[in-house]
Amino acid sequence: MENLNGLIIIDKPSSFTSHDVVSKVRGILAYRKVGHTGTLDPEATGVLPVCIGKGTKVSDMLMNSDKEYVAEVKLGVVTDTQDIFGEVAATADSSSVTLQNVKDALQHFTGEIKQIPPMYSAIKINGQKMYDLARQGIEVERKPRNITVYSIELLSFASDVFKIRVKCSKGTYIRTLCHDIGAYLGCGACMLSLRRTQSGMFCENDAITLAELEQAVKNDTLTQVLVPTDKVFYELKPINVNDEIKTRLKNGAPSTIAKELGTYRVYDKNNNFIAIGEVTLINGRNKISVVKYFGE
Repeated sequence: MENLNGLIIIDKPSSFTSHDVVSKVRGILAYRKVGHTGTLDPEATGVLPVCIGKGTKVSDMLMNSDKEYVAEVKLGVVTDTQDIFGEVAATADSSSVTLQNVKDALQHFTGEIKQIPPMYSAIKINGQKMYDLARQGIEVERKPRNITVYSIELLSFASDVFKIRVKCSKGTYIRTLCHDIGAYLGCGACMLSLRRTQSGMFCENDAITLAELEQAVKNDTLTQVLVPTDKVFYELKPINVNDEIKTRLKNGAPSTIAKELGTYRVYDKNNNFIAIGEVTLINGRNKISVVKYFGE
């Protein structure tokens, strides 16, 4: 396939790494220029936007977007990976933990908080991924990171297991959040399961399975599941520019334009999406400069 540009929102299956999904999509589409927008743990499922062609240029923007997850938490068990799939490091009696205790703990972890990334993560230290170091039994000091947990909704609570819905900023490790909640409750905890229900503007209803993608290719209905790149920026006002301004934008040169100050989705005269542009005041004139170019 040629000239594929946009995003395909995949519902990542369990036991697949994010890279596995990218490789699978490449094979299904017979197209090399494919990338994902942020790693999901292998056992996690859910929304994974996959960028195709020029759509790969929005990968960094989606990585920086807010996320939503649904997670199950097991009280009384601590593991080295902070989820149920790791080696058990400690156990404790959690029978005294009440519903109100859990609600109070969730409130404590809502807002701007600091979080220490887990050793089993893809963060690189001196060029090595931390999970590779962890597998060698090497633990390195990690600095706390500032994250924002916008909300934690308690979906269910039964004995030593509860389920939560978390809306959070980029860089939030839900495994670590579960671990830290357990520490706060005094009995320890680990994550039982994780599903990403939203990534940026994309939610579960937008996602398709790998099998559905294969079927779309067979049925020649790929365009029905390929999300146009410009949809990521639909909150911005659209403008059309002539060939002269298009060329200047392509070359990174500001161009005078009769538009209000602000950021825009930019289209050429044929209504092809070509750029995100920002209009600012330069030397007394409103000029548009390219923020990111997507055209030919």
